[in-house]
Amino acid sequence: MKHTQLYIGIMSGTSMDGADAVLISMNGSQWQGALAHAFLPYSGCLKTALLDLQNTGNNELHRSQILAQELSLLYAQTVHQLLTQQNLSANNITAIGCHGQTIRHAPEHRYSIQLVNLPLLAEKTGILTIGDFRNRDLAAGGQGAPLVPAFHQALFAKENTSRVVLNIGGIANISVLHANTPPIGFDTGAGNMLLDAWAQHIWQHDYDTNGEIAAQGLVLPELLNKLLAHPYFKQPYPKSTGRELFSLTWLQSHLHGKENPYDVMRTLVQFTANSIHAAIIQAAPYVQQIYVCGGGIRNPVLMSCLKTLFTEQAEIHSTATLSLDPQWVEAAAFAWLAACWVNRTPSNPHIATGANKALILGSGHYA
Repeated sequence: MKHTQLYIGIMSGTSMDGADAVLISMNGSQWQGALAHAFLPYSGCLKTALLDLQNTGNNELHRSQILAQELSLLYAQTVHQLLTQQNLSANNITAIGCHGQTIRHAPEHRYSIQLVNLPLLAEKTGILTIGDFRNRDLAAGGQGAPLVPAFHQALFAKENTSRVVLNIGGIANISVLHANTPPIGFDTGAGNMLLDAWAQHIWQHDYDTNGEIAAQGLVLPELLNKLLAHPYFKQPYPKSTGRELFSLTWLQSHLHGKENPYDVMRTLVQFTANSIHAAIIQAAPYVQQIYVCGGGIRNPVLMSCLKTLFTEQAEIHSTATLSLDPQWVEAAAFAWLAACWVNRTPSNPHIATGANKALILGSGHYA
């Protein structure tokens, strides 16, 4: 007989700001709800070290393993914080689903690297830990990403309604949902990644708080057109991307050096909005409702751009209107993936990733 089980999902995205942990309740493979959230930020040193691994360098194998251990200890602290908040013990949790920190995503070479030491995380938490979700999909010919459309379908699809779930993290991705139809989804391109990189480069800020920097600038049409000419946008889906394509170095290659930095920031916001709009119109031309999650929802300039672009086409809402906080969605998805692993339920959105079959994703490590 099925009964309620608790799972914890851990997510640290391409923005590399820290680790989110979300506690969810499941009845077998049936979602019951998200219950609580905890967050621990990355230190400046940890973030710098992770960013350094984006490029080839000296002794990177050793550095990656040391960082995987450091990350796993931070993830374990986040789990303990969540358990303490909820007055729970490790014995109350069926499993942890942990994505790890992506440092390289190269599906064209059949690999994707997420830093985490799963056995260490299981050891430090005393909880069955499931991770390495991407590689099984890659082995079956998929992109290994995006992994969340099946989760979005399970929670957010509605009969006779065309919906898109838009996640704006470092990279932006969409899930196109129709009830009783397999979801499709793909990365639309840069989300907050370039906005954060420019804020750090010019103002030494981690990000543009409330879009205050972008609000002081104007769109530079020539720069915007250059950025939108990136060949990634012409690729058919399924497709996925990462920092390898949309980097600060790539942005700087399109600058002549005399631009007002506020105008560059405003142009980057428009770049993110326009690339999202084009992707949704291509994949879901009759979309009725768009539900937004991820850090980008906190940028009012970006959200205003999206609402302007979709004025004649679709309503834009937060996933909070569907009873899931927009900051919790991704971590909750990996808790759900852990539940699928425990219950031996296929969970890869193979139509979205391009894999040749439905699969049970992940590998488990017992405490």
